[in-house]
Amino acid sequence: MPVNARQRLLTTAEELFYAEGVRAVGVERILSASGVGRASFYRHFAAKDDLVVAVLRGRDERWRAWLADRVAAHGGGPLAVFDALAERFVRQDFRGCAFINTMVEAADPDSPAHRVAAQHKSAVTGYVETLLSTAGVAEPASLAAEFTLLMDGAIVTALRERSAAPATRARAVAAVLLASADRSPG
Repeated sequence: MPVNARQRLLTTAEELFYAEGVRAVGVERILSASGVGRASFYRHFAAKDDLVVAVLRGRDERWRAWLADRVAAHGGGPLAVFDALAERFVRQDFRGCAFINTMVEAADPDSPAHRVAAQHKSAVTGYVETLLSTAGVAEPASLAAEFTLLMDGAIVTALRERSAAPATRARAVAAVLLASADRSPG
């Protein structure tokens, strides 16, 4: 467990939010599990919503770094995003996508948590667009949006099915889309 009170709050909140949901976990539970006092909590965060946003921002950075690392390990091509997801889906602690889960719980698109979650999805789509551009796809933005749709669908389906199979199925659909995509001259 981290020594710094702020980091203990972030680590504890991230674990609890992912396992049980943002709404289901109150500040009292986070304080109890982290061993941080109420006054210390409020020195670091004005409210639970601020903690949620901080947790999501940190998770976004770590998750996207993980994705880039795993995509590279699987050859670096755009279809490797599905290979990376397949790895994630078989983990015992897999509970879907923290960002999709947050958007469901914080349904108001103007809420800070919803906005951070949507920014994450946009950043992932941008990353996929870069992979597709590097692969020579002429219009990578539209195909990246389709890949992200497949990724999100695979994540939700994997949560229901409890297997890596949705990533494999999504990869097969993505491969057809990629094969039919126009290529940039060069």
